[in-house]
Amino acid sequence: MCVESVPPPSSRLTRRGVLAGAAALAGTTAALTAAAPRANASTAREGRRTGGDLVVEGGTLLDPATGEVTEDAVVVIADGVVRSAGRRGKAAVPEGAEVLDAHGRWILPGLVEAHIHLNTATEARDAVLLGATSARSGSTNFYQDIAVRELAREAPGQAPRLRAAGIFVTPDLGDTILADPELTPLAKLREGVRSPEALRRVVEVNLARGADVIKTRVNERAGLPEQDPLAQVYDREQLSAVVAAARRGGKGVLCHSYSEKGCHDAVMAGIRSLEHGAFVGERTLHEMRRRGTYFTPTLTAIAGLAESSDPVLAERGRQYLPVLKRAVLAAHELGVPLAAGTDSSGGKIKPIGREVELMRAAGLSALDAIRTATTGAAKLLGLERTAGRLARGFAGDVLLVDGDPLADVTVLKKPVRVVRSGFAL
Repeated sequence: MCVESVPPPSSRLTRRGVLAGAAALAGTTAALTAAAPRANASTAREGRRTGGDLVVEGGTLLDPATGEVTEDAVVVIADGVVRSAGRRGKAAVPEGAEVLDAHGRWILPGLVEAHIHLNTATEARDAVLLGATSARSGSTNFYQDIAVRELAREAPGQAPRLRAAGIFVTPDLGDTILADPELTPLAKLREGVRSPEALRRVVEVNLARGADVIKTRVNERAGLPEQDPLAQVYDREQLSAVVAAARRGGKGVLCHSYSEKGCHDAVMAGIRSLEHGAFVGERTLHEMRRRGTYFTPTLTAIAGLAESSDPVLAERGRQYLPVLKRAVLAAHELGVPLAAGTDSSGGKIKPIGREVELMRAAGLSALDAIRTATTGAAKLLGLERTAGRLARGFAGDVLLVDGDPLADVTVLKKPVRVVRSGFAL
């Protein structure tokens, strides 16, 4: 069956129909209702605002961009935006401002999670409390991530600032075919979503619903024992069709991958970032450096396989993790940009600090490991002027940690306090 004759997807459904259902599934409507009284109380005199006023003072400030460390620092946040950050006495502190005492602690920007699956408001809140104040979705089955993105805009303390991927561009959509009436023509395809027309259709529907990025795959999954992660499901031509459709909408593509051939095909097709990529080879890494393709290895997810009660998955994790660590170090040494992502899903949110810990274990310096979850990931998400630093004009997202992260990055796994858009949580 050819789907080329089907009319373009309607963006009219975005708010009124499809995404209303996604919000109900994600529980974001209830989360907004619960947050409303607090928001109303804090903004009654100043109209609608989605950022708070806060002064963080007394701690040691780390700027991941420069590596500069400032003791006895003050960060001034107004309406959710950093107005000044530096040594005490050099920053003007508004009279009567709420103050968060950071004495004895380190101050860092909120971390950036480059690969996470947020299906519910609860998961979104957990991610923030674990330090991820900005994030990129790795897709959801029914557009829940788009609903979470809207929650973040209205009630920033409830969710990370999010780049949503919508639904997965994959050969077998499964129950996702029920997510959108514009997808129903694809149910008649015997071979699944494989033709250029079908691939383009799924991308276009995602774009019509407001997706910020497009997620596809080149290999099967490592987390399912019955699948072979090295088996390729799309070839370079099919991946190129996905990339071309995404680019027409001004969007980039992140691609689930494992095998070297799959990784190479994906990179040559023009993807923006390679996800997982355990067996990525040197020729592909050189091509990634040339193209500026990002590598999001999701070490946390692969390490998690080794802890599985399923013997197939446990063995897979034990085999893949050291290979992936070597690939990460090789990528870093070649100058391939790296981004931290835990691939958390299924209601179990892992701290993004765990990914930083594994980046460090792979051989990166502490500062470079921190950059993968700050400046590096922020650039991948198009947030390099918003997230990843605490400097004038950047978002008022702050982490307080007990201990020097340059000496021990594991402190990032358990933030003492998180500030999201000027609101201390």
